[in-house]
Amino acid sequence: MINPFTSTIGLIVLLIGCAAAEVDSERSPRAVLSSACQEHTSLHNRADVVEKKVEDTVGKLEVELAALMEAIEDPKWRPHLDNTGTPVDILEDPVNIQS
Repeated sequence: MINPFTSTIGLIVLLIGCAAAEVDSERSPRAVLSSACQEHTSLHNRADVVEKKVEDTVGKLEVELAALMEAIEDPKWRPHLDNTGTPVDILEDPVNIQS
């Protein structure tokens, strides 16, 4: 006669073996994993390139903004900035504007 404790242990070992076999059968082949790693690395490299381009663009925009701010602070624009309450057309030639 078989001991119930022994059959329980045997059943547990059998289930563990089946679970381990299923995990191994579902694993991807080494070539697929390598391809996924290469794709992941490639994605990170492209993201780095995009990040660098964005940083360069932001730097250029900061320089242009500084130049615009300097131009706005130019004395020929000062009278237009001091007028409060009247709209100013910034595209109009400042020479033809009467103060």
